[in-house]
Amino acid sequence: MGFFGTYAYEHGQWKTLSEGELPPLVEPFLWIDIHDSDITSVVYAPAGPGTGVAYLGLTPRTYFENPNASDPTDVLREAAGLAAWWALQNSGDVTAKQAELLGYLAEDENPDDFSVDDEQDVEDVDVFVEIKTARFLEVLGQPLPTELR
Repeated sequence: MGFFGTYAYEHGQWKTLSEGELPPLVEPFLWIDIHDSDITSVVYAPAGPGTGVAYLGLTPRTYFENPNASDPTDVLREAAGLAAWWALQNSGDVTAKQAELLGYLAEDENPDDFSVDDEQDVEDVDVFVEIKTARFLEVLGQPLPTELR
């Protein structure tokens, strides 16, 4: 069984929520929901040029092998939205931050196109999305929820 956790960041602090719970939050906020060490859903507002929803690890469409499990992803758009969200709280090069965030975001894939080769050396960050989530939050300059430290 993998890791599950749902957290909301608002007013400069994290709070732990019930699995999948997304209550009304005050902007700017960041909400993350980690599902079975495979998917992290990231909801952020204000969305800027993004939609306000991004994924780390796998997308629900890929994980559940169901095109109706989530909207199609546009990682370039979400990286721009997340960089704009970051810029509300930080100063620095937004374009560089966008490029850095892009490396963390999941794209829709054909489930048949990925498999783990027993002989392949796979890093933990590519297996456990909670590790990738912690690194993603550090890139955003955010503290980590207690469970991700």
